[in-house]
Amino acid sequence: MAHHKSAIKRIKTNARNTERNKAHKSLLKTQIKKVRAANNREQGEMNYRETTSLLDSLAQKGVIHKNKAANQKAKLAALVNKLEK
Repeated sequence: MAHHKSAIKRIKTNARNTERNKAHKSLLKTQIKKVRAANNREQGEMNYRETTSLLDSLAQKGVIHKNKAANQKAKLAALVNKLEK
């Protein structure tokens, strides 16, 4: 157990940030599933725009790495481009 005041604060802060990051990652996974489940290009593009915005914001906040966001955006874009109109 931590004895210093700053260590106790750090434990609380880390717990709060972990919970927030879990929620963001869960939301991201749901958005990615929506893009993958799209039946037509119009629906896929709409979901893709929302997902890329979310990926960019999470990368900026440091929840995920910026390269991971870029890789996922590229994969989803290729998937959406394969959809028929």
